[in-house]
This record gives sequence, structure tokens and C-alpha cells, in this order.
Amino acid sequence: MAQAVGSRDTDTCGIGVASTRAPGVHDAVCELKALLDGDFQHILAFFSADYDASELAARLSEAFHGVAVSGCSTAGGIAPDGLMESGVLLIAFPRTGFRIHTGVIEDVDVLGVERASEIVRDLKVRIGEHDRDKLAERVFGVMLVDGLSNAEEPLVAAVHWAFGDMQLIGGSAGDGLAFRQTTLIHEGRVLTRSAVLMMIESDYPFRIFKSSNFEPTPIKLVVTAADVEARTVHELNAEPAAREYASAIGLLPDEIGPFSFASYPLVVKVGGDYYCRSIRNMNPDGSLSFFCAIDEGLVLTVARPNDMLSATERTLEEIDQALGGIDLVLGFDCVLRRLDAENRQVRRQMEDLYRAYRVVGFHTYGEQLNSMHLNQTLTGVAFGSRRSVR
Repeated sequence: MAQAVGSRDTDTCGIGVASTRAPGVHDAVCELKALLDGDFQHILAFFSADYDASELAARLSEAFHGVAVSGCSTAGGIAPDGLMESGVLLIAFPRTGFRIHTGVIEDVDVLGVERASEIVRDLKVRIGEHDRDKLAERVFGVMLVDGLSNAEEPLVAAVHWAFGDMQLIGGSAGDGLAFRQTTLIHEGRVLTRSAVLMMIESDYPFRIFKSSNFEPTPIKLVVTAADVEARTVHELNAEPAAREYASAIGLLPDEIGPFSFASYPLVVKVGGDYYCRSIRNMNPDGSLSFFCAIDEGLVLTVARPNDMLSATERTLEEIDQALGGIDLVLGFDCVLRRLDAENRQVRRQMEDLYRAYRVVGFHTYGEQLNSMHLNQTLTGVAFGSRRSVR
């Protein structure tokens, strides 16, 4: 199935969206090319890991000659016709109304922090001096990063510091739930251990947002032994990590997995607020690998999700009212939220909600919001349907 949404109405932002579930790269790109009709300057491509990234990058560059294409592999897509585990989603920014500047940060786990500041300085130069004191009102950043690099926290902090007042959102690339290799593409290149950074100037009103739906319980788990660089916890409360976590949520170790990680997230308190430090997978030795940075001595709190549908709808309703109508939402949604929706049998309702507010994007291994790398959260940018007055 293939589908496209978009409008050339001058009162809308004109971003084109097309998706396909065609299994082969050739057929997928042919379908997408037929669906996307317009004068575009930059295309975001989000694709499942069952596509060959090199072939996909090459064929997209050929099909959309003269249009820059950036993107990444995912843990699932948010398409116009619903959530998809396999397929390709394109989000195409028109030449009018937007100015998009991009840079690549390579070797993010070694040189990411140093290179990030350089890339941001270069992108700011491209924006120019016009209304520099109002950058935050018309410019925001989007970052796509290797979801297995274990480098998101320092990288996000460095980019946000260099951005100044401008806001940053983004997502960590995935490969389904395999956790073997994630990839990024940029202008025909295939990248690993890298990040693609975009500065987007918009003539249309926009709002950066996040939505989460968990609350802490009294149950505490202290990291007492860990491999910090690998984000792997060996002991919680001086007991084998998987066994202690399972006991805390009332399960046996061999009963825990992605759905229990989604239903019983671990959170950490930072500055009065709680943020997820979600478990990625259980290892054969009984240790637990995490999507976010961990450290010995870190106090984790077992949390329980609230009503995801209501929380997400409230957030989108507030944005819709603030913008006077949402034209499109680019969203970065944690894969654990999708798993939790499936586990609680509300996936269909989530799809309906996303369609109602025109949310498109992908399921991530982590979400970025300003200086924070998050889990079990929806972050994104909503574009209004009225042309901004500059």
C-alpha cells in the first residue's frame, strides 16, 4: 500500500508526505516518486532496516535529482495510513516557505562533541545576519543520530549549547528491535556512528513539543555495577540486574522483554522532573542494556504509564489551539510507546489520533529535546497552516 498527503494551497505549509510498504527498493522508490509531486528542496527519508540502505540512498538521489535527501533506518514508521513496521516514509519540504541547511557529524562516539560546535557555527553562517535576534522564532534544529552509538547525551548537550536560544528535536535511528546496526543516509552517502544535523528556517508558525505518560512508583533500584560506556547494568540493588528488575515488577526473569520494558519503564529524577532511562534488552548473562546513559550509583525509579491516548491527545489539542490549526506534525516517537500501545490494545486508537492531527515520523531508539536525550516520549514540531508575518 502506498499513500501521499500534502497540499499546494497557499494557506498551508506545503510539506509533502508519501509512504510505501513495497518490499523491494526499486518498487518502493517508483511508488514514492509517483506519489510526490512538487518543487522540493529537501526530503527526509525514514525506512525500515530490511531495505538495503546503499541502494535506497542511490535510487532516491536518482529519482529526486537535485533534491537533497537525508534520513535514517527506524524501529517503525508513522505514515499517513497508520503505523508501519516495514516500509519507507518520505517527508518533502518545498522550496518556498522553508530554507534548510544541513551538516554531518561523523565519529560521534569519538569526535562528536568537538565536531558538533563546528557544524553548528557553519550552519549559523549560512542562515546569515537577518533578524539574528529572532532566530528562535523562525529557526529550529533537527538531529538524526546513530541509535547504537551510545553518544547521544554529550552530542545533544553540545549541539544545544552551540544553538543558543534555538530549539532542537530529533530521534535516534533504529533497526526494528534487532539492535545490530542502524544507518543514516545523506545526499547519497550511507553513514554509521554519525549524525545528520539540520537547521530549518520556517516562514510558517511552529511549536516544538514533547508528550509523555508515566508516573513514578515508590520502588527504587540503585545501579550498583555497570559498564557505563556500553550502557549495560550488571547489578541493581547489589543483585543480578534482570532478576532484580523482574522481581520489582512482579515477573520472573524469563518473562521480561520489550513489552514489560515498555509497560514498566525506569525513570530518573532531574531538576524536579522524571525522565525515562528505558531498558533496551536483556542480555544472556542477565545484565540489562539501556537506551540512555547510565552510571553506577544512579537511583532509578520504577514507573507505570498513564493513559497514553489521553496524554497525547491533550498535548496535540493544546498545540492545535496555539497554532490556530495544525497543518502537519513531524514526530519522533519512542518504539516503547508503540509496544505499550500494542500491549494495551490501543494501537488502532493511536493511529486514528495521529491521522487526525497529521502526525508523521518514525519510532526511535531515543528522542532529542533541546539538551536532553529521552526515552518513552513523543517529541516533535507542529507546523501551523497560516503563513507567518515576518
